[in-house]
Amino acid sequence: MIKINRKVEYALIVLMLMKGKDSQDLTTAREVCDRFETPFDTTAKVMQLMNSAGILQSHKGVKGGYTLARDLSEVSYIDLVQLIEGKTFMMDCHDGPCDLYRKCNISQPIKRLNDYLINIFNSLSINELLSSENLLALKTIPQKEVENCPLINKV
Repeated sequence: MIKINRKVEYALIVLMLMKGKDSQDLTTAREVCDRFETPFDTTAKVMQLMNSAGILQSHKGVKGGYTLARDLSEVSYIDLVQLIEGKTFMMDCHDGPCDLYRKCNISQPIKRLNDYLINIFNSLSINELLSSENLLALKTIPQKEVENCPLINKV
């Protein structure tokens, strides 16, 4: 199963909170930590990363904080994960050959699965993910993508 890194969870918590606010209302790491009991240092670092990437905009000063700098429909889930984790999305066996790689009979199906998931996560916006709507209703995969999906058609 795919695991979501804690830092990615904190980023999603921040973005969900900010999405529900007026665009001019500032959000601080302390506010997030107090409300959701997340660790301050990690939450602050995640918010700084999103600021550096242009997802958030920082406002300096005693009453400072962050606002959303981008429309969350323009930020894909995979972009957020790669920003927060600092690495590309990849299945474990493709990070480097494992002990079984030479004799492995599922390396190609795993590669196809990885490619398919990258496709899905790349097309899933943060706005869609955090929406209260049903994801399946929002994200109907076009027939063309289904026909061209190597996982569905070649496994």
